[in-house]
Amino acid sequence: MNLEHHDKRDSLMHKIITSRYRFFLAVVLLLLLFMVVEAVSADESKAGLIRTPLLENTVELPSKNVNAKVIRVTFPPAFKTPWHTHDGPGPRYVVKGKLKVTEDGQVNTYGIGEVFWESGKLMQVENVGKDSAELIIFEMAPGH
Repeated sequence: MNLEHHDKRDSLMHKIITSRYRFFLAVVLLLLLFMVVEAVSADESKAGLIRTPLLENTVELPSKNVNAKVIRVTFPPAFKTPWHTHDGPGPRYVVKGKLKVTEDGQVNTYGIGEVFWESGKLMQVENVGKDSAELIIFEMAPGH
């Protein structure tokens, strides 16, 4: 075997070994990356992030365009709204206090952290607590 042929064979073997080493190294690094991502995901769940759906409702609006609003309403003690409607339906979240809601012939009382669905029909809300009450209205009305 001549020296030139021997050098080509050694060079080819070196390339094969280097390629296998690089492939092995890439696999190991990929596995380490997955382990780190899994550990970070586990740490996030331990960090206290809790996602809890409070209300879900299918909505059919008369328009493809929706004017979405988020409104904070503060009710003084013993305040009672007149009978009224809103531009659109949506969830309502009680931030503070206790509210009695009369809508569509039904009467319900909601407290801190509770969520209810308002249909947009004729309604009345009364603060039945001793202190002021706060409500967050998520309203979905037809767009302009």
